[in-house]
Amino acid sequence: MLTRNLQTALPAVRQVAELFAPARGEASLTCLDTDAGVDVNIKGAGRALALDRARLEAAADIADVGDLARLSIDGEQIVQRRQPTLAMGEATVTPPPGAFVQATRAGEDALAERVVASLQGAGRVADLFSGCGTFALRIAAFAPVLALEGDPAMLEALKRGADGAGGALKDVTTQRRDLLRTPFSALELKHFDAVVLDPPRAGARLQTQQIAASKVSRVASVSCDPATFARDARILIDAGFALGPVTPIDQFRYTAHVEVVGVFTR
Repeated sequence: MLTRNLQTALPAVRQVAELFAPARGEASLTCLDTDAGVDVNIKGAGRALALDRARLEAAADIADVGDLARLSIDGEQIVQRRQPTLAMGEATVTPPPGAFVQATRAGEDALAERVVASLQGAGRVADLFSGCGTFALRIAAFAPVLALEGDPAMLEALKRGADGAGGALKDVTTQRRDLLRTPFSALELKHFDAVVLDPPRAGARLQTQQIAASKVSRVASVSCDPATFARDARILIDAGFALGPVTPIDQFRYTAHVEVVGVFTR
């Protein structure tokens, strides 16, 4: 969704795109409207250290005139005028350049509200595919959380956010894990009574099979693809879970995509 801040930043973003357009192939830009201003990451322009000084200086000037909070190239920060931050529950997170977050702030709030409500009273929660802590840092207000994610930079951001919240949160621990290749096993899940599952668009069939084989009693499942959500839901239902409310959330305006969150209990 193009917020007012993103609209204002468009001239600077266009200039950055033209400045770093590769001779071959294409570059893509990720623009995030944070609490400190717009954060821009360019992917496909090459390593920042290999770029000539004149272009880097021009980029700094563009960021200054366009009031960008941060400008990065393939994850390497080249300009930071303000630290870009996002509020996640009681925590404040600085996402790494180009990090995945929900498409809109309103959509994230709607998803988080339903996830948090479904897990109230849980003893300990595993947040699978946690990202920067969209759900983990909100759940930690009432339950200890283990956040599992394959991207170390996002896990680091999550942990810094949790530590910075002081005594406002329960214990938050992190573990780097490629859950698509090495799912969190049913044996490992014996220490948890609830799970948040928010996989990529392809879903998480292997991970869902481990949840189904575990003693977990509650699952909050978030998906950006209703078809893979339904496929994985079938695995849980066949293992004795009952599917409760399923809420569609349209945060992809002008597209056919829709986000869903469903609650499973047994």
